[in-house]
Amino acid sequence: MVIPPPIRPDRVTKYLKPYVLRMHFTNKYVNAQVVHTPTATVAASASTQEKGLRLAMVEGKENTRDVAAAAKIGKLLGERLQAKGIPAVSVFFKREQRYHGKVKAVIDSVKEVGIELV
Repeated sequence: MVIPPPIRPDRVTKYLKPYVLRMHFTNKYVNAQVVHTPTATVAASASTQEKGLRLAMVEGKENTRDVAAAAKIGKLLGERLQAKGIPAVSVFFKREQRYHGKVKAVIDSVKEVGIELV
């Protein structure tokens, strides 16, 4: 069963930022996705769990959870956003996240591709 996205009144959607970057880090993987807030759908995502990327990193003896992997995910996500024509995103920090380490690597590599942060 598919749950439809929430219907929000115009007075609420006017103040929402349309695209929000969300990041999730586990002990093994790095995940990042951009969510379109008014429709509650995922616009683009990238993860070190993706089969092609994970196999390439394992063959190259690279780690799938460190800062270098987070930078690769940010670059891949930025390229996917450009392909979809999304020029800018805002960043959603969880309570424990700070602009440091993996979070900084993802955000900086998204900026390097040419996506603006609002």
